[in-house]
Amino acid sequence: MNANSIHVKRTATILKPDQSRVLLRPFGPEDPRRASRIIARIMSLPEDRVGLLLEAVFAEFSNRHQQICNLFQERFEQVRHLLLTDEALSEQRQLLIGSYFVCEFSLESAALFNPSIVPHPDQSNLPPGALRFILSLRATGEGHISSLTFRTGIIHDDHRIEVQLPGRFLVEPRQIPNPLYEKALFAGKLVELGLTDEFTRRVMNKIGESFALKELRAILDTELRQSRLTNGMWQEHQTTVEGIWMLAQSNYEVQFQPEQQLSERIIFPATPSQRNGIEDARFVCFQNDDSTHVYYATFTAYDGKVVLPELVETSDFLLFRFITLNGPAAQNKGMALFPRKINGLFAMLSRQDNENIYLMFSDNV
Repeated sequence: MNANSIHVKRTATILKPDQSRVLLRPFGPEDPRRASRIIARIMSLPEDRVGLLLEAVFAEFSNRHQQICNLFQERFEQVRHLLLTDEALSEQRQLLIGSYFVCEFSLESAALFNPSIVPHPDQSNLPPGALRFILSLRATGEGHISSLTFRTGIIHDDHRIEVQLPGRFLVEPRQIPNPLYEKALFAGKLVELGLTDEFTRRVMNKIGESFALKELRAILDTELRQSRLTNGMWQEHQTTVEGIWMLAQSNYEVQFQPEQQLSERIIFPATPSQRNGIEDARFVCFQNDDSTHVYYATFTAYDGKVVLPELVETSDFLLFRFITLNGPAAQNKGMALFPRKINGLFAMLSRQDNENIYLMFSDNV
């Protein structure tokens, strides 16, 4: 046997998908008229019947979901505009309506795979020589849609690996509204996407050096309306508007609450570019020049047709910032960021042609 051989021993730890882990997701018929008819039927129920039905819903679903009342109320507010009346509704009727527009999604029903591992930011209360870690996993569920899930564990000083059982519930983060965008970076990415026509130039000329999502939406609507009035070319510009808006939505931030266990935090596709999945996240604990650390993960956003390499950043696994990768080499799948700079530059492995491994460098992420 070669003296440099590494002896590998298979442990008893096995990561298995659990179909019973379900997340409440918004549900809505494609035809809004059908949704209005559902609401109309609920509106026709007497109040005592509404109470009985709501109790049955709670009995069936409360053991699988936390804060279910809040979820139902939020969903009711999202479909409130479909009401055919402006009369005041009881709280229980609002909750019942909201419950009809959510569905359970089994995140791990197809597969649980593609792990990456990093040291946990909290190394307190551990025995000597032990290391607490975070394991990220790709959970593939119904419709083959992939999301990002986590586990925690400990590597003991005798090399035993202990992966802790996941929490009972699943929760999504809150999206932070109206993040700010840097004009220079945004404009560069538009060029890479081929969005360089006169309409795009007019839009970019009207925004400041930094801008918010609401500002961009207002300018897009104004310019599109102006095109419709002046030259009738609004349909030609619609594709450009959709491309600009998709890029803006792909850069966003989400926030979990500290009381939510890490294994219960789920990052589900939230933007048009991620419609069919967040795939193959590779986390690294990156050391900055000042010796502080931040966690980055490269991943593939997939909308069913196009793959888009993106990056997520966090320092505490509570606040996550999603960023589209910039630069002409940010193409295809297989990106992996190095955990520190090389000669002052960020370094990343890539696989642009699906065959060869490339080493890329950049002065920013």
